[in-house]
Amino acid sequence: MSRKAPVVDNPTEIDITEVLKRIPHRYPFLLVDRAEDYQPHKSIVGIKSVTINEPFFIGHFPDYPVMPGVLIVEALAQTGAVLMSKSLNVDVAGKTIFFVSLDNCRFRNPVRPGHTLRLVVEVLRARGDLFKFRGQAMVGDKIAAEAEFAAMVVETQ
Repeated sequence: MSRKAPVVDNPTEIDITEVLKRIPHRYPFLLVDRAEDYQPHKSIVGIKSVTINEPFFIGHFPDYPVMPGVLIVEALAQTGAVLMSKSLNVDVAGKTIFFVSLDNCRFRNPVRPGHTLRLVVEVLRARGDLFKFRGQAMVGDKIAAEAEFAAMVVETQ
């Protein structure tokens, strides 16, 4: 019996093993479980299964748990970082993708335990190691949040 993670046969799918290789975030701050519909330099859809076990629900809010809006935007940014890392084939040793700007951010509907957050991210512009994105965080057919944001690859060593 092998203990290796299964290999994803579909090149448009990114499993948790690859997400962990592509971005440095870890629990409790990793906000992307997997991704699908990856199109290099164009778009990606991140998936986050929101559960009551998330540490932020202890205080946000005990009687009506709602995922904080800033974490929804962070999930969009992490999804964009996965897209950048895979598209540019970033060597993560000594490099990190940093969120550098946020524009036109709007929060439309709450995200609650039990929801599946679909993080739809498309590239608006890419110039070298700097990407500008448009993202929508969706629960079913409803927009939970939307924003334009940018990220860039930065040497960290």
